[in-house]
Amino acid sequence: MTATKIPDPTTRYQRTDRRGVNSEMLSWLFMRFSGVVLLVLVFGHLFVNLWLGEGVQRIDFAFVAGKWAGPFWQIWDLTMLWLAMLHGGNGVRTIINDYARNSTLRLVLKGALYLAVVTTIVLGTLVILTFDPCPAGANLDLLPSICSE
Repeated sequence: MTATKIPDPTTRYQRTDRRGVNSEMLSWLFMRFSGVVLLVLVFGHLFVNLWLGEGVQRIDFAFVAGKWAGPFWQIWDLTMLWLAMLHGGNGVRTIINDYARNSTLRLVLKGALYLAVVTTIVLGTLVILTFDPCPAGANLDLLPSICSE
């Protein structure tokens, strides 16, 4: 019986024969870059909504309607939604890969994850892009005060 030879720790790393795009490396890079962008988006969102405004008491339907009246905040919130869902989904995918030992269980969990992420992104995008605080033909008594102006 021969002993396994452990390489000298001072030897340089030797590249394997594997070449091309490494999806796990791209996933790792995406997590780092999206995390930095998310920090800016989330803290900017909190700063504008809570610090510059009148606090959480001011956030209501009219506040959101006023923010989403222009494209800047729609794009800001849409970017935050997409990045947060993709970043979180990628993190959960990594956890599933690490801990789900059974390939069938891994397939089911990842399928449920992908379905949840896609559903949330699609529904959130629809809400942000099609939001209309003052729909035509609605009872004015039921609409917020911004619609009667």
